[in-house]
Amino acid sequence: MQNITFSHKPVLFTETIDSLNIRPDGIYIDGTAGGGGHSEAILQRLTTGKLISIDQDPDAIAACTARLSKYPGSILCRGNFSQMRELAAQKGIERVDGVLLDIGVSSHQLDTPERGFSYHSDAPLDMRMSQEGPTAADLVNELSWQQLAEIISRYGEDRSAARIAKAIAAARETGRIETTLQLADIVREAVPAAVRREPGHPARKTFQALRIAVNGELDRLSEGLDAAFSLLRPGGRLAVITFHSLEDRMVKRRMNEWCTGCTCPPDFPVCVCGKKPRAELVYKKGLAPSAKELEENPRARSSRLRVCTKLTDELFT
Repeated sequence: MQNITFSHKPVLFTETIDSLNIRPDGIYIDGTAGGGGHSEAILQRLTTGKLISIDQDPDAIAACTARLSKYPGSILCRGNFSQMRELAAQKGIERVDGVLLDIGVSSHQLDTPERGFSYHSDAPLDMRMSQEGPTAADLVNELSWQQLAEIISRYGEDRSAARIAKAIAAARETGRIETTLQLADIVREAVPAAVRREPGHPARKTFQALRIAVNGELDRLSEGLDAAFSLLRPGGRLAVITFHSLEDRMVKRRMNEWCTGCTCPPDFPVCVCGKKPRAELVYKKGLAPSAKELEENPRARSSRLRVCTKLTDELFT
């Protein structure tokens, strides 16, 4: 098999592994295996336990195959983490003791120009994590400007979304938009001068939005959170690392729902709803990277780790 170096510098690494509270005989899932850094750290703590490492990127699977084959408890599956229930069932596993999700694009994907995730190099406008299905170029060239504006506004939270979308629609009238730098230049010219003077590239939010849309990231995250929680045994932990506010809000909201008990009006003398918390937070507000980590890895700046422990399978107890 081709040996692929899948470089990825995990953020909040020690905190994440420690938060899973790994048992040597436990069963775990790394839903976003990437280069295998988290997976290997989990496997090193296992004796008779097992780890299912999942990734949709064939490059990641190739890298993990090379890196993790020496561990007897390692199980590799290609797929999206939203499919983890089905993938685990195929391996005869119905319950697990912990699930890790490291959401977002990997360093390897960003730093491999031909994958088309970055505006720093000229490359085909791709952005597909699975390397299958419609590309970012397909969206940019085939959607209406209104649809593009909706994507850029919703997933990029960019106030210039309509201006950018109209500029894209105008540019493609003279020829198909095929490359990352083509798109980056269109965005730069479309945004107000004040935005161009701000730190960071003005196309950053547009690229984020297209990447999320191409990969259906928020839908997969919602499905993956529910799948992970349903697989956990009581006492098991779910650890999620997010990298932007859209992801983090979804994870925070879902964990808070699981951790919410009685929902009776506060003036009721006794609880009549019978609802008990199904989980409890390990960190009340999540963990952010330390100053030392940010100095060593600037890409960690927006990351946050949220962890919860499952208490019960039942909504009403």
